[in-house]
Amino acid sequence: MILTVTLNTALDITYRTAALTPHATNRVAEVSERPGGKGINVARVLAALGHESVVTGFVGGRTGDALRELLAAEGPGGQPAHAAVSDAPVTDALVPIAGTTRRTIAVVDETTGDTTQLNEPGPTVTPAEWAAFLTSYEGLAARADAVALCGSLPPGIHVGAYAELVRLARAAGRPVLLDTSGEPLRRGIAARPDLVKPNADELAQLTGSREPLRATRDARRRGGRSVVASLGAAGLLAATPDGSWRAAPPTAVRGNPTGAGDSAVAGLLSGLVERLPWPERLARAVALSAATVLAPAAGEFDREAYADLLPRVAVTEQSSQPEQESHAPRQHR
Repeated sequence: MILTVTLNTALDITYRTAALTPHATNRVAEVSERPGGKGINVARVLAALGHESVVTGFVGGRTGDALRELLAAEGPGGQPAHAAVSDAPVTDALVPIAGTTRRTIAVVDETTGDTTQLNEPGPTVTPAEWAAFLTSYEGLAARADAVALCGSLPPGIHVGAYAELVRLARAAGRPVLLDTSGEPLRRGIAARPDLVKPNADELAQLTGSREPLRATRDARRRGGRSVVASLGAAGLLAATPDGSWRAAPPTAVRGNPTGAGDSAVAGLLSGLVERLPWPERLARAVALSAATVLAPAAGEFDREAYADLLPRVAVTEQSSQPEQESHAPRQHR
C-alpha cells in the first residue's frame, strides 16, 4: 500500500470553452468535477498502475462531502465503478474538519489548448484537528510501503509540518517523497526525505540557481537523498546516489497540464516500490506526465498514449560535471 497525503484537498472543477475571451461572457461547453489535490491525483494514477493506495489529509463542509462522494463513486484507478477491470483500489482515510474544503477551477480554451487556473484558499485547520491527523497518519504510515507528501499547506498548519511528517515516516522505516514549494519545501528537505520533486521554479527558489543540474545537486546537499526536477515539456532531471539522468518525451504534447506533475510523482513512487532502476522510473514518470496532458482531467492519463510514449522516452545519463561542461552523454531506452 502507498499512502498519499493531501493536507489541502480540493474539489477540482474543469470548464471547457471553445475560446476564452477576457472581459466578456464565455459559454462553457462542458463541466467536470473530480476529487482533487495533488496527493489524491497521485493516488488515482497509482491505482491505475495497479498499486493499492490510501489517501489522507483534511476534508470538510459541503464541498468536502461532495469530494468524498465522488471519490467513493469512482472505481479502482479513478474510473467509474462499472468500468473498473483490473486496477487497484483507492481508500479514503481523510480526516474531517470543521472548515470547508476549497475548490479549484480550471478553464480550458479548446482553441489554444491553454488552461487558466483559479485556486481558492484552503480552510483553517485547528491545533486539535492537526493532532487528530497526526495520530491517524502515524498508524497509516507504519503500514505503508511508501509515503507521498503533496501540495500546499492550508491555513493554521505550521510551516514545518512536512518536516514533521517526513521525520515520522522515516522513524517508521518508510521511504517518503516530498512534493511542495516555498518554505515548507525548504524545511521539509532538511528532514532528509528519500525523494524530492520540485519544478524548475521551486528548485530555483530553493537553491538560488537557474542551472538545472547544479540546482538539483545543490538540493541534494540540502537534505534530499534523491531530487527529481520537473522541467515542464522538457521532461525530468534527476540527481540520485546512483547517478544523474535527464529524461525527455519523444514529442511535445498539447492539452491540459493540470495534474501532469502528480502523474510524474506516481510514476516515481511506483518505480520506487517496484525497485526499478532509475532510468526505468524516469521513463515511466515522463510518459505518464505527457499522457496526462492528453487526458480530460487531472488524475487521469491517456492509457494508449502512455503505452505508445513509454518505450520512446529518451533517458540520458549526465556526467559529474555541470551541464555546460558535460561530456558526451549515454542514453538508455
